[in-house]
Amino acid sequence: MGDLVAQVSEKPSVGPVLCVMGPTASGKTALALALAHKFQCELISVDSAQVYRGMDIGTAKLSVNNLADAPHWLINIRDPWESYSAGDFCRDAVEAILDIRARGRMPLLVGGTMLYFRMLQDGLAELPGPDLALRAELDARAEKEGWVKLHAELAELDPQSAERLQPTDRQRIQRALEICLLSGEPASELQRNTQPAIHADYLNIGLIPKARDVLHARIAERLIQMRQDGFMGEIRALAAKSQMHREVPAMRAVGYRQLWSCLESECTEDEAFEKALFASRRLAKRQLTWLRSWPDLMEIDTSVDAPVERATHIVREWLDSRATSGRNG
Repeated sequence: MGDLVAQVSEKPSVGPVLCVMGPTASGKTALALALAHKFQCELISVDSAQVYRGMDIGTAKLSVNNLADAPHWLINIRDPWESYSAGDFCRDAVEAILDIRARGRMPLLVGGTMLYFRMLQDGLAELPGPDLALRAELDARAEKEGWVKLHAELAELDPQSAERLQPTDRQRIQRALEICLLSGEPASELQRNTQPAIHADYLNIGLIPKARDVLHARIAERLIQMRQDGFMGEIRALAAKSQMHREVPAMRAVGYRQLWSCLESECTEDEAFEKALFASRRLAKRQLTWLRSWPDLMEIDTSVDAPVERATHIVREWLDSRATSGRNG
C-alpha cells in the first residue's frame, strides 16, 4: 500500500468524487442510485461486509437483478473466510476511481464503513505487518487474563486507540497492541503521518436523521424484513461451509455474530434477533459519532428533508462552483 500511496500522492487531483455516507438503515443506497442516474456516476461500495460473497440478506445487499442494472465496484469480491482490511479497500477503491475517471464518468462512493472513507480521504499509516507468534501470545494471555485486561494495557500504551475501542473488541485490541509492541509507537501516533490514498475533490454528503426514534424504527423494520427474507437460513448456509467458523473476519459484521450464537445454542432465535437489533443501534450510534466530526460534511436530515431533492441541489451547486472556478482560473 505504501508504494501506491507514494505514487498517487505526487499526482494532481483526479477530479470530483461524490461520497454518500450515513448510519445503517438511513437510505444511503436509494439516494446513491438516484444520484448515479442523475449525474452519470458509477457506484463504489464502502461496506466492509458487502465485499463478501454469500452475505446478502444481512448486509442489505442489492439483489442480483438490481446489481446488474446498477453495478457496484467492491461487492462480492471475497469469500467470507478471507480477510479484507482498510488497506485492501483503499487499494481497490483507488483502482476503481482511476478507472471510472479515465472513462469520463464520476465515481460515487456509498456506504457506512466510516473507517474506509476516512482512510481513503486522509490516508493510511505505514504500519507493521501481522506477527502470528505475537498474536498467538496475545490470544493466550487473553484466554488467561481476559480482553478487558488487555484493553487496560492498551490504554497505557495507546490511550487514543483504547478510547475508541470497546473492551470486548478483541480483534482490534489485538491489532492495536500488536502495532504498539512491534513498532514501539502507538497506532494513533503512526496514523498522523499519513498521505491520502488518492488526491480528489470530494463532496461528502451525510444522511443524518436528527429524530433518533425515526432511525431506530427503520433499523427495527429492516431487521424484521431480513428475518422474513431468510437471514437465519443465510447464517446456516455460511456455517455449513468447511472453512467457516465464528472467528473469521466476516463474522464481525453486525447481525451475523449475534445470529451465529443461536446456531451454537447460546440463545434462542428470538434472543439472537434482539441482540442483533441492539448491536445495529449501537453501530448506528458509532457511525453518527464519526459523522459529527467529519469536516465539510453536507448534512441531510432524512427525518425532515427529501433526500434526493436536497442532495441533487447540493451536487448541482458543487459542480457549478467547480466549473466557475475552472473558468476563472
